[in-house]
Amino acid sequence: MFLLFHGFDPNNGISKKISYQVEALKACDMDVHLCYVDETVTKRRMVDDRIIADYGNGILSKIRKRMEFSSIVKYAIAQKIEFVYIRSNHNANPFTIRMVKRMKQAGMKVVMEIPTYPYDQEYEAQGIKRQIFQDKIFRKRFARHLDAIVTFSDYTEIFGQKTIRISNGIDFDSVRMKTTVNDTTKELNLIGVAEIHKWHGFDRLVKGLAQYYAQPQDYLVRFHVVGYFFSADGEAEFKKMIADNGMEQYVILHGKMHGEALDDLFNRCDFGIGSLGRHRVNIQRIKTLKNREYAARGIPFVYSETDSDFDEKPYVLKAPADETPVDINSILAFYRQLQMTPQAIRDSIRDLSWKHQMATVVNSIT
Repeated sequence: MFLLFHGFDPNNGISKKISYQVEALKACDMDVHLCYVDETVTKRRMVDDRIIADYGNGILSKIRKRMEFSSIVKYAIAQKIEFVYIRSNHNANPFTIRMVKRMKQAGMKVVMEIPTYPYDQEYEAQGIKRQIFQDKIFRKRFARHLDAIVTFSDYTEIFGQKTIRISNGIDFDSVRMKTTVNDTTKELNLIGVAEIHKWHGFDRLVKGLAQYYAQPQDYLVRFHVVGYFFSADGEAEFKKMIADNGMEQYVILHGKMHGEALDDLFNRCDFGIGSLGRHRVNIQRIKTLKNREYAARGIPFVYSETDSDFDEKPYVLKAPADETPVDINSILAFYRQLQMTPQAIRDSIRDLSWKHQMATVVNSIT
């Protein structure tokens, strides 16, 4: 059972990742059932297309959704589930602890994936730290009852529990490789794709462009920003920075893009912009999905965190993990000396397929 405490929308980025993980587990010869919350009509707990609990609507339904997990346990026991893979919603509490204890008593293996760790400062950065107040109290007790915690970091232990260290994977069938090699003798197009938070640090790139264009330039550099901003204030601040620095013609905000439109933009772009501000939320080591997507696209890229899968790759440029503007000339010099083709870059991460990564989890608990 792949257990979520939230909804599942096949068009949502997180849900797509979960779909890839589920398919990867199936490719590891597992019969997988997805448990999630559906709120289209009433608040209902689902397993695949089956309703296992209906909480109705209103205030009481919200409370029941956060407290009632016996339906999950009953279903798992009835279906003889042997392995439960939980995606953390940072909701450790007496009710989720009781759920895991009952699963363990029934002989199930239970692991929990923590997508980002540490995560406290991300909640603080979003102004919602109160949402993990209870989690802070109970998470170590919750972790004790698990068989392991799955992490995309390099931590060998989290909350006192051993970890299974994997990488964010990639579904190669869903990511189209860049097929156009552009003429970059006169211009370079940069691309950054994200649900934009302050830890993406795209402002450092804008400031770097402002420094670059402070002197007359014959060589054109543009930054294409794809995605929506997590907060309206963050979007307003970013747009103001672009205007204040006179960068409107060099920083293009495309909004949310997907499918052929995004594929076409990647074909027009040459260099990826990863996270440049993870230090702002106290994260030094992380294996972001975006780095893997850029590599699968076949383009070189820059980031500032530590990612052991990419730090030594010849097509990766490391930026300092601080508040300095990104040096545009360093990107240009790096790009000009790079000899790898898009196919060679993509081929370098074949071991990062979701099947390979989820097999590591399966082999660790069986």
